[in-house]
Amino acid sequence: MTAALERIQSLPSWLVGRVAARARGLVAAALATEGLKLMHHAVLAASSEYGPLAQAELGRRVAVDPKDVVGILNDLQRAGLVLRAPDPDDRRKNAVTITPEGADVLTRCAALAEAANAELLAPLTPDEQGQLTALLTRLHEAP
Repeated sequence: MTAALERIQSLPSWLVGRVAARARGLVAAALATEGLKLMHHAVLAASSEYGPLAQAELGRRVAVDPKDVVGILNDLQRAGLVLRAPDPDDRRKNAVTITPEGADVLTRCAALAEAANAELLAPLTPDEQGQLTALLTRLHEAP
């Protein structure tokens, strides 16, 4: 390895990116056992937390392009995990509601994501895991 490459691979930005890619892979593989992708999980969680919610607002809450939200919701509705119905406040919009089946899947996905994160953090002691989470939270919330 060259000195230039070593410098790049020791940068926090490079290391965080590599760890994030591994973390996404672990969680994605876990969620796949329920037939979901990462964004399906996020949209399902937002539907549970904020629903019933207009599709456009749901997309804003999870920072997903409206066109992509439609496809994700199509998948979730086809699986019986959410329902779309006319929004009672504005009949021109659809409101999204999680179904009981969706709530069950969301509960299982939460456990799967926790297990994947436990696998990711396994090389660290419990104290180190807490420190890492606290530091990442500070970086995430920084202006």
